[in-house]
Amino acid sequence: MLAIVIPYYKLTFFEETLDSLANQKDKRFKVYIGDDASPENPTGLIKKYESEINFIYKKFQNNIGRISLVKQWERCIGMIGDEEWIMILGDDDVLQNTVVESWYKNYNLFHKKTEVIRFASKIIIKNTPTVSNIYTHPIWESAISSFLRKFYHTTRSSLSEYIFSKASYKKFGFYEYPLAWMSDDRAWLDFSNNKPIFTINESIVFIRISDLSISGNVDNNSLKKIAVTEFYKFIILKKLKQVNKLQRFEILRKYENEINIRRGLTYYEWNFLLFYYIKYFEFYNVKKFIKRFLKTIILKNV
Repeated sequence: MLAIVIPYYKLTFFEETLDSLANQKDKRFKVYIGDDASPENPTGLIKKYESEINFIYKKFQNNIGRISLVKQWERCIGMIGDEEWIMILGDDDVLQNTVVESWYKNYNLFHKKTEVIRFASKIIIKNTPTVSNIYTHPIWESAISSFLRKFYHTTRSSLSEYIFSKASYKKFGFYEYPLAWMSDDRAWLDFSNNKPIFTINESIVFIRISDLSISGNVDNNSLKKIAVTEFYKFIILKKLKQVNKLQRFEILRKYENEINIRRGLTYYEWNFLLFYYIKYFEFYNVKKFIKRFLKTIILKNV
């Protein structure tokens, strides 16, 4: 059976989320709602759907999402019973009414072959009826290939459109980056556990981008940039050998640029990058990197 976990905090679009669950054609799922000590009480709305959705609701006494969104995810996942598959659904995201049905329909195709399943997606633009074009994916795809498509801006990805095995979650857990930004991207690289990701393109998860969401809020951009820098350091340390030569140098340059957007590189960071430029030696890129380093040293001493 499938567990759909909702880390709840915002009431604004929550009825649309619950309505999409009530309208699922296949009801073989259980919903776990973990209220992060929200000032917006959802119990009246939840009661409205109690005859249509099998759920457990728990209001936590302390708000930890503002400090650690990953810890809020973890304590919400801790509510689930014996379900072996988990979806973390945002309290403003919406499932097409065939999502659960298509998951079970495809179950025998991916069972024991993958730890991560994803759906096609569309973006809801704020609180308008406007939605993006559909984002689909290869049916079978390595996690690193999926990451590269996002790296090159040919696709998008967010937490709600994935289902992952409890076993893989227990093995790896979510890595905590600031605001949990990039924590889901890292999860699919980890949770996949060297197996390909399976995609169900026939059903859609609608992801809402608004001023109320982390994705849509520009006030926290500095923390997002820190998270991106830390994430790309992980890619360099653990995944660089899985990509080709051109991709390696583009990832190294991405890490360098993300740091430079916020501040200058430290000597440690220059040395860190130099090690990998030399390890995957290519004369032109090494030459350009050294010129950038020398230019920085000269400017510091002018």
